[in-house]
Amino acid sequence: MSGQKPEFVRFTGHRAFTERLVLSTLTGRPVHISKIRSSSPTNPGLAPHEVSFLRLLESVTNGSVIDVSYSGTTITYQPGLITGTVPGVGTSLASDAIEHVLPAACSRSVTYFLLPLALLAPFSKAHMNVRFSGPGVITSATNATTGDLSIDTFRTAILPLYALFGIHPARIELRVLARSCPGPGGKGGGGVVEMRFASQVRLPKTLHLNRRPGRIRRIRGVAYCTGVSASHNNRMITAARGVLNQLVSDVHVAAQYDPAPLVGEKGSAQKKKIGIGFGLSLVAESSADGVIYAADEVAPPEGGVVPEDIGTRCAYQLLEVIAQGGCVTAAAAPTVLTLMAMGSEDVGRLRLGREVMGRKRQ
Repeated sequence: MSGQKPEFVRFTGHRAFTERLVLSTLTGRPVHISKIRSSSPTNPGLAPHEVSFLRLLESVTNGSVIDVSYSGTTITYQPGLITGTVPGVGTSLASDAIEHVLPAACSRSVTYFLLPLALLAPFSKAHMNVRFSGPGVITSATNATTGDLSIDTFRTAILPLYALFGIHPARIELRVLARSCPGPGGKGGGGVVEMRFASQVRLPKTLHLNRRPGRIRRIRGVAYCTGVSASHNNRMITAARGVLNQLVSDVHVAAQYDPAPLVGEKGSAQKKKIGIGFGLSLVAESSADGVIYAADEVAPPEGGVVPEDIGTRCAYQLLEVIAQGGCVTAAAAPTVLTLMAMGSEDVGRLRLGREVMGRKRQ
């Protein structure tokens, strides 16, 4: 009956917020999420990055209904059609892409938005072209609390996995127009990132990746710094190679230097530099097709860490990820498992490490 009320799938808490909304959109089932940070005495309800994600979801879909309670601790979401970038709807004539502005209070990396967006893009009606800008865009990794990937790890360790499902990565373009590390207090950045996803499919191929993960044949990476001396890159690379060259001979890490972005202050015409910092992204490729391991490390916004420590930590973190076993990492597992659930066959196979299965999502 048309007048029948929709049956909501009910969740509590703020964990796996984006995954719940993405699965709701892909399956067409409405969700009801309650008790979102209801016990927090200072910041109850939705965080700024979660509100921004809801606005992004509204931009790339048509007919979605989002209701948020007055306190922000309860939300209901009724999904609509994934339309992608529709001409004239939130797009500019110059770039034919949706312009999504992140607020200065955002403490999550831009990959927090790119990961769920890339899951929706293969099933959209049109191409998915989104440009992230504003004072809240962070392109580097974030601290251990949130654990977001850097834009380099997303490009080299996540996007290539789409080829396993028949989604051609050659038609996926990721442009980093301005880099930025976390600003003061871990909030804000001022970077600019644009993703163009032009590889749409009806149903992805079913994945069978249950073989042995193989041996590591080479390691690639990117050392980046914004607003600091370019010598920080060489110091991080040297420290990382000091650990990895003992195990793998084929190690190559590129260096990327960018000036710190200028962000205007609220209520003033003056601009200040923000997003100053440095970090390292490492990716290990296995002899088995489709098996990729990745690690990220970034200097904290308050400083106090030398580049050599960042390089050494990232190298050991990569070794820990490899030691966990399996064919995908904990960061890539939600993407792979979601695409497997949407596969054309009934049964898909994937080999996961024990620690990957037991990890909690933020």
